[in-house]
Amino acid sequence: MATVELRFSPLPEHVRTARLVAAAVARRAGVDEAVLDEVRLAVGEACTRAVGLHRGSDLSAPVRVALIEEEKQFSIEVGDEAPRAAGASETAGGGAAEPDADGEDDMGLAVISGLVDDVEVTADEHGGLIRMSWPTAPDTEPV
Repeated sequence: MATVELRFSPLPEHVRTARLVAAAVARRAGVDEAVLDEVRLAVGEACTRAVGLHRGSDLSAPVRVALIEEEKQFSIEVGDEAPRAAGASETAGGGAAEPDADGEDDMGLAVISGLVDDVEVTADEHGGLIRMSWPTAPDTEPV
């Protein structure tokens, strides 16, 4: 299992770099080429959401991104340190999220759930985590 970790200051200009790195690592891990745009967009949404939560809470702590290559899947975890109510649990597929004042939080989760079939969103008083996974192609030569 190979893992690449990124940490970046919560500034919007760093989201593009996270998207590019995620797409490159996903390609190397064997994610289908047809899905790479979805990977890039989902990571962009998750990172933009984390940056917004940090900025809204006036946090300077870095946004964390882990790119995890496993035997049959590729996962991306985007973590923030913005506090939520203790025990809060969010699901991108329609569960209860804690929206910000203008609903952008809900919108970002809705976009992610439309792009990724396997999404888990959790949050507590120490921050939140979005975990997204995609299947990888077997290492076989085409016939």
